[in-house]
Amino acid sequence: MTQQLPLLGTLAVEAEALSPPAYDKAPRRYPTLRELPESERPVHRLHFYGPAALSTTELLAILAGTPHQLQDAANLVAAFEGIEGVARANLPELQQQPGIGASTAARIKAAFELGRRLIVERPADRHQIRTPADAANLLMPEMGLLEQEQMRTILLDTKNRVIAIPTIYVGSVNTTMIRVAELFREAIRRNCPSLIAVHNHPSGDPTPSPEDVMVTKQIVEAGKLMDIEVLDHLVVSKTRFVSLKERGLGFA
Repeated sequence: MTQQLPLLGTLAVEAEALSPPAYDKAPRRYPTLRELPESERPVHRLHFYGPAALSTTELLAILAGTPHQLQDAANLVAAFEGIEGVARANLPELQQQPGIGASTAARIKAAFELGRRLIVERPADRHQIRTPADAANLLMPEMGLLEQEQMRTILLDTKNRVIAIPTIYVGSVNTTMIRVAELFREAIRRNCPSLIAVHNHPSGDPTPSPEDVMVTKQIVEAGKLMDIEVLDHLVVSKTRFVSLKERGLGFA
């Protein structure tokens, strides 16, 4: 006999896959946990089918953990126009949403932070940087969501494997702010032979500015003096990046 799958998750997954979300509309009315058969509850479905089978709403509902968890999760996704918006929301913004208290907001932020760390702290053999795209893909999932400009350095060993990714500056990256000693401090401490500088453009346009090119020249020249090779300077946004070295900007 063929086992009948619970309809709630199946329909939710199909709806998310087949049609774009209409965030300007009120989310559908979801049943409470008591109204659902046990087999259709998000936690049961996760145990039985695995997390990949659950919709975004169901996964967030598990973090919510309330009797109205599906409705609260749907409201949350609608309020922030998708999972990306939920990831960018701060704790006070999350707690303003119905059913999302301090503990639930903390669990949500913790879940996204664990995901971010998983991307950054993968095994070393998966962190070898061979191309500018490798470096960009490492940081775009997080830096592309930032609403404030940051500069980070990807510190590399002799085989171009990532050693660490310290944050150097938060705020506008410009020549009046850049202090070479700060940018290279961690690379010197860890005895790194090379690094890649990365900063984001919250505007979404990764086109390097004249200021970006000037900063790049300063970093490259300083690296030569300190015997630390600056392999590249990347500007990243949510979905795109630009390699200044590939464009011949700031590199001799």
